[in-house]
Amino acid sequence: MARNKNKHPLIEKVLIEDIAAEGKALARVNNKVVFTPFAVPGDVVDIQIVRKRKSYMEGYITKFHEYSSLREKPFCEHFGLCGGCKWQNLPYNEQLKFKQRQVVDQFKRIGKLSIDEICPIIGSQNITHYRNKLEFTFSHSRWLTNEEISKVDVVEIEPALGYHIPGMFDKVFDVKNCYLQTEPSNAIRIEVKRFAVQNGLSFHNIRSREGFLRNLIVRTSSIGDVMAIFSFYYEDVEKQNDLLDHIKATFPQITSLLYVINPKANDTINDLEIKVFSGNDYILERMEGLQFKIGPKSFYQTNSDQAYVLYSKTREFAGLSGSELVYDLYTGTGTIAQFIAKNCSKVIGIEYVPEAIDDAIENSRLNGITNAQFFAGDIKDLLVESFFNTYGHPDVVILDPPRAGVHEDVVNALLFADPKRIVYVSCNPATQARDIALLSKKYKLVKTQPVDMFPHTHHVENIALLERE
Repeated sequence: MARNKNKHPLIEKVLIEDIAAEGKALARVNNKVVFTPFAVPGDVVDIQIVRKRKSYMEGYITKFHEYSSLREKPFCEHFGLCGGCKWQNLPYNEQLKFKQRQVVDQFKRIGKLSIDEICPIIGSQNITHYRNKLEFTFSHSRWLTNEEISKVDVVEIEPALGYHIPGMFDKVFDVKNCYLQTEPSNAIRIEVKRFAVQNGLSFHNIRSREGFLRNLIVRTSSIGDVMAIFSFYYEDVEKQNDLLDHIKATFPQITSLLYVINPKANDTINDLEIKVFSGNDYILERMEGLQFKIGPKSFYQTNSDQAYVLYSKTREFAGLSGSELVYDLYTGTGTIAQFIAKNCSKVIGIEYVPEAIDDAIENSRLNGITNAQFFAGDIKDLLVESFFNTYGHPDVVILDPPRAGVHEDVVNALLFADPKRIVYVSCNPATQARDIALLSKKYKLVKTQPVDMFPHTHHVENIALLERE
């Protein structure tokens, strides 16, 4: 095995042995772990090291010497450049094996937990076109690959409408076709770019902070509703109306056409006023007879079909008989709370985003649900003794926190509340394991159920059932 003596060496003919955290491939060289993307176990590769630490190195592949028998041909032309769908080269059944193992490893390694029952991971019925929301970025200068640059004498600056290069906030590559969302997502994006270029609309430059067109968000629902949200860097009524009128006429299936002016240094729009150009200010989603209004700022699980699987398993784990008081913490727009409302006496949903609670209340009204009550506020501040004295100690608690997990004060509040069961839903098994270890003072981990919401990525959702000992 040859190595040069540069600070960042090229390591040749390395065998990829495994998949590690965050979906990176793993190799071992001279008792050091080496991480690299876009490889699968069994590949033999050359790796250019870009980062060296005491116990590990990171790099990128410069050459394949042998391809693994596990390897599958990626279906997307942007594979290797795009930060999404990094496991296209790994058969889906192998992806599921690694995700299942990831949950088990993190529970045992981080939480030091023993599990009575580990249910087999539930795969996604659709492994492409499964997302209901995508966000695209306009850039005045599209990212060019080294191969593209080598083929021309003069590099021409061209605009892009697509995704950021991983780890580069100011670099965007132009998306030709994305397999994540059903049509008319691709058609809208392509036509928006064509019209903008033809009519001289400027694309944003995030560094110099100039350029009219900034972001495009497309949301779709399982019943056919389509929302398009345009983010403009500054107000220009004539340009806005020309673009929006054209998109409205070209895509009559858009049921919600919205826009926002965002002059900030970042792309977030949750703190800005979003205006309706035509149609509704929401799209509708349906699940098991329930309807949910989804606004431009609403959170809704991005894989609608798997959301139903996730919520069904959550309800199953909760073991409701109809008489229970349930607390749904980090309720978001109240989807889980409303999904279980018919199976319990009362459900209380708590969420720190006031707009989400507004959506939850509106959706409860829409669905005729009268036994759900919602509160907005920081959960660690609301869940105090006086709250339990006023609204009752829960029989069952459902947790679905952000990736960071729950605050230690919330853990202590749950231990005080003393529910019979806790059903913990998480998109991050590492922080989930940490929190369950803290709850193990009083609760036993009975079983877990991984659910794959995001095929071709390393991400996995996991449901854990805890019962009071």
